[in-house]
Amino acid sequence: MSRDLPPEAEELIEGEPLMAHFATSHDDRPHVAPIWYRYDSGTLSVLISGQKLENVRRNPRVAVSIEKSTDGDAEWMVTMRGTAEVIENEEATREAERSINPKYGADPDAWTGNTLVRVDVGSGTYQTYD
Repeated sequence: MSRDLPPEAEELIEGEPLMAHFATSHDDRPHVAPIWYRYDSGTLSVLISGQKLENVRRNPRVAVSIEKSTDGDAEWMVTMRGTAEVIENEEATREAERSINPKYGADPDAWTGNTLVRVDVGSGTYQTYD
């Protein structure tokens, strides 16, 4: 479990297939992109490529934001900060594809060719809206 992310926040982000916004640093400027993810016990697994991957290789400090809304009305939000690790392991990447893709209704083999990155969540906050 992450050090500062409450169990209530973990429950919110573990279930539904929501988009996360993955923030990295590119030339000392924020670079944010929507991603699919899987969260389990303080670790966020993502499959990325391109600029996001280059950014993580240069600077592993990342931030992630996930929120759920209905018709534009926010229900809750979770933000996390952590350290990303690029996993150069084909078997681990395939395992991540098989767990992330179906969460979003895609075939386990639908989106391949990305690199697995695991984020050790160090801190986070959440808020629910009534």
